[in-house]
Amino acid sequence: MDFETTIQHARNSDQWEIPPGWSQGRATFGGLVAAMLYQPIEAALEKATGEDAQNTPLRSLTLSFVAPAEAGPLNTSARVLRAGRSAVQIEAHGAQGDQVTTAALASFGKPRESTISVGAGKAPDFPPPDDCQALPYIEGLVPEFTQKFDYRLGAGALPFTGSDEGRIGGWIRFKTDDEEPTGRPASISHLLALIDAWPPAALSMLKTLAPASSLTWTVEWMPVAHTISAGPSDWWQYLAEVEQAKDGYAVIAARLWDSNGQLIALSRQTATIFG
Repeated sequence: MDFETTIQHARNSDQWEIPPGWSQGRATFGGLVAAMLYQPIEAALEKATGEDAQNTPLRSLTLSFVAPAEAGPLNTSARVLRAGRSAVQIEAHGAQGDQVTTAALASFGKPRESTISVGAGKAPDFPPPDDCQALPYIEGLVPEFTQKFDYRLGAGALPFTGSDEGRIGGWIRFKTDDEEPTGRPASISHLLALIDAWPPAALSMLKTLAPASSLTWTVEWMPVAHTISAGPSDWWQYLAEVEQAKDGYAVIAARLWDSNGQLIALSRQTATIFG
């Protein structure tokens, strides 16, 4: 099942189902699980305020990956912790059986007048996508879900190449097929998947194969994320750098821009590295 169909089904049905084909080791790709869990969060926002996220934009989304989520039924719940005049805080959980697999805290906030305005800086100067190396899919070595995306390496090194620098980035987009609707702007769910699809930057520093997984993940959103016109199959720019790593954990900061260099989101992830 493709991404768009999965998210539409999650949005319109009480039955939540993680489809096969999205595995990442023994777990499901975290970007897909996060995208599915965002659906009840957005529904809770609309119920509590009578408005959608364009009027009260998502400012921050923090996720904790408590246990591996497998293909199959996913039970979700969301509750509003507080809905003020400007800010709304919503908590959500995804569970399989009695085990919580994913917990989330979303913070929405209306725009306010302020004398402070700080620019986001420029996007990286990557070569055009056609001039960048495509990340290969190698069955049994590369996570299954990566077949859903088109990657072009524009900075850093491939995983497990023993690089001295912990950074990776370049261009990314959803691969399209006959089943996926085209012409629609990318949603927050699409953007979550695009940000999380890249391998952790720390893996480029390893010389041998080793698994890795997300422990926690926070994404801070620019208001433009709700009004973009670019679609999921358009090119997006991504760059991640390891800020600190020790004891089998790495803190990785990343950014996502559209193809015009407009900043969309800031990401910070704590990843467990088993190597």
